Amino acid sequence: MAARTLAHGMGSFFKECEHPRHRWSKCLHPYKIRYRSSTGKQAEEGGFAAQDQAISRLTEIYKEKKARPSSQARADRIQKYGSMRFQEYATEWMAGQRHLAAASVRHLESRLEHHILPALGSRRMNSFDHKVVDGFIRTMEKAHAGLATQANAFDKLRAILLDAHQLGLYAESPLTGVKPPQYDPPAQSSLPCPSSDPCVKPETTRSS
Repeated sequence: MAARTLAHGMGSFFKECEHPRHRWSKCLHPYKIRYRSSTGKQAEEGGFAAQDQAISRLTEIYKEKKARPSSQARADRIQKYGSMRFQEYATEWMAGQRHLAAASVRHLESRLEHHILPALGSRRMNSFDHKVVDGFIRTMEKAHAGLATQANAFDKLRAILLDAHQLGLYAESPLTGVKPPQYDPPAQSSLPCPSSDPCVKPETTRSS
Protein backbone atom coordinates (compact mmCIF):
# COMPACT_ATOMS: atom_id res chain seq x y z
CA MET A 1 0.00 0.00 0.00
CA ALA A 2 1.47 3.31 -1.06
CA ALA A 3 0.77 6.48 0.86
CA ARG A 4 1.82 10.10 0.62
CA THR A 5 1.95 12.32 3.70
CA LEU A 6 0.85 15.95 3.36
CA ALA A 7 1.48 18.87 5.71
CA HIS A 8 1.93 17.93 9.34
CA GLY A 9 -1.43 17.27 10.96
CA MET A 10 -3.36 17.16 7.70
CA GLY A 11 -3.23 13.40 7.13
CA SER A 12 -2.52 11.49 3.95
CA PHE A 13 -4.14 10.14 0.80
CA PHE A 14 -3.34 6.83 -0.88
CA LYS A 15 -4.60 3.91 -2.93
CA GLU A 16 -4.95 0.35 -1.72
CA CYS A 17 -3.83 -1.21 -4.96
CA GLU A 18 -0.53 -2.55 -6.27
CA HIS A 19 0.01 0.27 -8.75
CA PRO A 20 3.01 2.51 -8.01
CA ARG A 21 2.35 6.13 -7.02
CA HIS A 22 3.37 7.51 -10.40
CA ARG A 23 0.60 5.39 -11.97
CA TRP A 24 -2.21 6.56 -9.67
CA SER A 25 -3.44 9.17 -12.12
CA LYS A 26 -4.03 6.39 -14.70
CA CYS A 27 -5.31 3.83 -12.20
CA LEU A 28 -9.09 3.50 -11.83
CA HIS A 29 -8.97 2.47 -8.18
CA PRO A 30 -10.41 5.16 -5.85
CA TYR A 31 -8.33 7.23 -3.49
CA LYS A 32 -8.65 6.96 0.28
CA ILE A 33 -7.68 9.43 2.97
CA ARG A 34 -6.44 8.88 6.51
CA TYR A 35 -6.44 11.55 9.25
CA ARG A 36 -6.78 12.12 12.97
CA SER A 37 -10.18 13.24 14.19
CA SER A 38 -10.61 16.08 16.68
CA THR A 39 -10.51 13.47 19.47
CA GLY A 40 -7.18 12.11 18.19
CA LYS A 41 -8.66 8.90 16.84
CA GLN A 42 -7.46 7.70 13.42
CA ALA A 43 -10.14 7.75 10.74
CA GLU A 44 -10.38 6.89 7.05
CA GLU A 45 -12.65 7.86 4.18
CA GLY A 46 -12.71 6.45 0.66
CA GLY A 47 -14.37 6.69 -2.71
CA PHE A 48 -12.48 9.68 -4.12
CA ALA A 49 -12.17 9.39 -7.90
CA ALA A 50 -9.41 12.00 -8.22
CA GLN A 51 -6.41 13.10 -6.20
CA ASP A 52 -7.71 16.68 -6.03
CA GLN A 53 -10.93 15.44 -4.42
CA ALA A 54 -8.99 13.57 -1.76
CA ILE A 55 -6.78 16.57 -0.99
CA SER A 56 -9.78 18.91 -0.94
CA ARG A 57 -11.48 16.71 1.65
CA LEU A 58 -8.35 16.54 3.79
CA THR A 59 -8.04 20.32 3.63
CA GLU A 60 -11.68 20.72 4.68
CA ILE A 61 -11.23 18.40 7.67
CA TYR A 62 -8.01 20.13 8.67
CA LYS A 63 -9.62 23.57 8.63
CA GLU A 64 -12.56 22.29 10.66
CA LYS A 65 -10.22 20.91 13.31
CA LYS A 66 -8.26 24.17 13.47
CA ALA A 67 -11.43 26.22 13.82
CA ARG A 68 -13.14 23.93 16.32
CA PRO A 69 -11.43 25.25 19.49
CA SER A 70 -12.56 28.80 18.67
CA SER A 71 -16.06 27.62 17.77
CA GLN A 72 -16.28 25.54 20.93
CA ALA A 73 -15.12 28.45 23.07
CA ARG A 74 -17.79 30.67 21.53
CA ALA A 75 -20.43 27.98 22.10
CA ASP A 76 -19.37 27.75 25.74
CA ARG A 77 -19.66 31.53 26.15
CA ILE A 78 -23.10 31.56 24.55
CA GLN A 79 -24.25 28.79 26.86
CA LYS A 80 -22.88 30.56 29.94
CA TYR A 81 -23.93 34.14 29.23
CA GLY A 82 -26.82 33.80 26.77
CA SER A 83 -29.34 32.71 29.37
CA MET A 84 -28.02 35.14 31.98
CA ARG A 85 -30.33 37.96 33.06
CA PHE A 86 -29.24 41.43 31.97
CA GLN A 87 -28.99 42.61 35.58
CA GLU A 88 -26.57 39.81 36.42
CA TYR A 89 -24.51 40.44 33.30
CA ALA A 90 -24.41 44.20 33.98
CA THR A 91 -23.19 43.54 37.54
CA GLU A 92 -20.37 41.35 36.21
CA TRP A 93 -19.54 43.94 33.53
CA MET A 94 -19.39 46.75 36.10
CA ALA A 95 -16.88 44.77 38.17
CA GLY A 96 -14.49 45.08 35.26
CA GLN A 97 -14.77 48.87 34.97
CA ARG A 98 -11.88 49.47 37.36
CA HIS A 99 -10.63 52.40 35.33
CA LEU A 100 -13.65 54.56 36.17
CA ALA A 101 -13.42 57.31 38.75
CA ALA A 102 -15.73 57.17 41.75
CA ALA A 103 -17.99 59.89 40.34
CA SER A 104 -18.32 58.01 37.05
CA VAL A 105 -19.20 54.80 38.89
CA ARG A 106 -21.96 56.58 40.81
CA HIS A 107 -23.28 58.06 37.57
CA LEU A 108 -23.28 54.63 35.94
CA GLU A 109 -25.03 53.01 38.90
CA SER A 110 -27.67 55.75 38.86
CA ARG A 111 -28.47 55.23 35.17
CA LEU A 112 -28.68 51.48 35.66
CA GLU A 113 -30.85 51.70 38.78
CA HIS A 114 -33.31 54.31 37.60
CA HIS A 115 -33.60 53.72 33.85
CA ILE A 116 -31.99 50.59 32.43
CA LEU A 117 -32.62 47.82 34.98
CA PRO A 118 -36.32 48.60 35.55
CA ALA A 119 -36.90 48.15 31.82
CA LEU A 120 -34.39 45.42 30.93
CA GLY A 121 -33.02 43.89 34.10
CA SER A 122 -34.95 40.61 33.88
CA ARG A 123 -34.41 40.08 30.15
CA ARG A 124 -32.17 37.23 29.01
CA MET A 125 -29.00 38.36 27.27
CA ASN A 126 -29.65 36.19 24.22
CA SER A 127 -33.01 37.89 23.63
CA PHE A 128 -31.60 41.32 22.75
CA ASP A 129 -31.93 42.65 19.22
CA HIS A 130 -32.36 46.07 17.62
CA LYS A 131 -36.11 45.99 18.30
CA VAL A 132 -35.52 45.58 22.04
CA VAL A 133 -33.01 48.43 22.13
CA ASP A 134 -35.26 50.71 20.10
CA GLY A 135 -38.15 49.82 22.42
CA PHE A 136 -36.04 50.86 25.40
CA ILE A 137 -35.48 54.29 23.83
CA ARG A 138 -39.21 54.67 23.16
CA THR A 139 -39.94 53.75 26.77
CA MET A 140 -37.74 56.61 27.96
CA GLU A 141 -39.44 58.96 25.51
CA LYS A 142 -42.89 57.97 26.81
CA ALA A 143 -41.68 58.59 30.36
CA HIS A 144 -40.65 62.11 29.24
CA ALA A 145 -37.05 61.56 30.26
CA GLY A 146 -34.81 64.44 29.22
CA LEU A 147 -32.66 64.05 26.14
CA ALA A 148 -29.49 64.17 28.23
CA THR A 149 -30.80 61.35 30.41
CA GLN A 150 -31.84 59.33 27.36
CA ALA A 151 -28.45 59.74 25.73
CA ASN A 152 -26.57 58.80 28.90
CA ALA A 153 -28.70 55.73 29.56
CA PHE A 154 -28.36 54.60 25.96
CA ASP A 155 -24.57 55.01 26.11
CA LYS A 156 -24.41 52.75 29.17
CA LEU A 157 -26.66 50.13 27.58
CA ARG A 158 -24.61 50.28 24.38
CA ALA A 159 -21.35 49.66 26.26
CA ILE A 160 -22.78 46.56 27.93
CA LEU A 161 -24.29 45.12 24.74
CA LEU A 162 -21.08 45.77 22.80
CA ASP A 163 -19.22 43.79 25.44
CA ALA A 164 -21.69 40.91 24.99
CA HIS A 165 -21.34 41.15 21.21
CA GLN A 166 -17.56 40.86 21.49
CA LEU A 167 -18.05 37.69 23.51
CA GLY A 168 -19.92 36.25 20.54
CA LEU A 169 -23.44 36.24 22.00
CA TYR A 170 -24.88 37.83 18.86
CA ALA A 171 -24.29 37.06 15.21
CA GLU A 172 -25.25 40.69 14.56
CA SER A 173 -24.95 43.50 17.06
CA PRO A 174 -28.34 44.38 18.63
CA LEU A 175 -27.34 48.02 18.16
CA THR A 176 -27.20 47.81 14.37
CA GLY A 177 -29.71 50.18 12.81
CA VAL A 178 -30.75 51.79 16.11
CA LYS A 179 -30.95 55.57 16.05
CA PRO A 180 -29.59 56.84 19.39
CA PRO A 181 -31.23 59.71 21.26
CA GLN A 182 -30.12 63.03 19.79
CA TYR A 183 -28.74 65.31 22.47
CA ASP A 184 -26.62 68.38 21.80
CA PRO A 185 -25.23 69.88 25.02
CA PRO A 186 -25.55 73.66 25.14
CA ALA A 187 -22.44 75.61 24.26
CA GLN A 188 -20.59 77.11 27.20
CA SER A 189 -21.03 80.85 27.48
CA SER A 190 -17.93 82.98 27.99
CA LEU A 191 -17.73 84.77 31.30
CA PRO A 192 -16.91 88.51 31.10
CA CYS A 193 -13.48 89.48 32.27
CA PRO A 194 -13.32 91.55 35.48
CA SER A 195 -12.23 95.12 35.01
CA SER A 196 -8.87 94.33 36.58
CA ASP A 197 -8.22 91.50 34.12
CA PRO A 198 -5.52 92.23 31.56
CA CYS A 199 -7.88 91.10 28.78
CA VAL A 200 -9.82 94.34 29.29
CA LYS A 201 -8.17 97.38 27.89
CA PRO A 202 -8.60 100.42 30.15
CA GLU A 203 -10.64 103.18 28.65
CA THR A 204 -8.48 106.15 27.82
CA THR A 205 -9.74 109.57 28.73
CA ARG A 206 -9.50 112.29 26.23
CA SER A 207 -8.22 115.60 27.61
CA SER A 208 -10.42 118.49 26.82
